[in-house]
Amino acid sequence: MRERFQTEDQLAAEAGVCPVTHASGKSRGVVFRWACNKNLRLALTCFADNSRHGSAWGAAVYRKARDRGCKHPHAVRILARAWLRVLWRAWRNKALYDPQQHRAAVKITA
Repeated sequence: MRERFQTEDQLAAEAGVCPVTHASGKSRGVVFRWACNKNLRLALTCFADNSRHGSAWGAAVYRKARDRGCKHPHAVRILARAWLRVLWRAWRNKALYDPQQHRAAVKITA
């Protein structure tokens, strides 16, 4: 399955955790992605939602989104997208996740 996605953006689109932009000459809008793998989205957003309780970095990403005015489901998708970047790197490097090497997490906990 790893070969199916060439970039993390393709995986994020398949998972439904990146927005869709509709634009024409007169207007532009960013909306929720409906067309996606719903099981993958559910798994990723459940993971992200639960991670904010055990990860200071996850809680900080979620809180920052909420402070910008995002509602809970949107903030969870933002956190899921952030986690997807981390998971993608570990997946591509075939490495285990180590919070001590996750620079953004280390900055939050230090």
